[in-house]
Amino acid sequence: MKKAVFNYIKTPCGQAKYIELESNKTLLGKLRLTWYVFIASIRDWNIKD
Repeated sequence: MKKAVFNYIKTPCGQAKYIELESNKTLLGKLRLTWYVFIASIRDWNIKD
């Protein structure tokens, strides 16, 4: 099942990194995941689905 965030993070390596960061449940891990989603979605903005 495709996650909704994968509409913004479109590259396979970016999606793999998201899954890796999502597994870290600490406060620092959640902040890093939020920062990653923000930066990755900006970088993948012009990539077509």
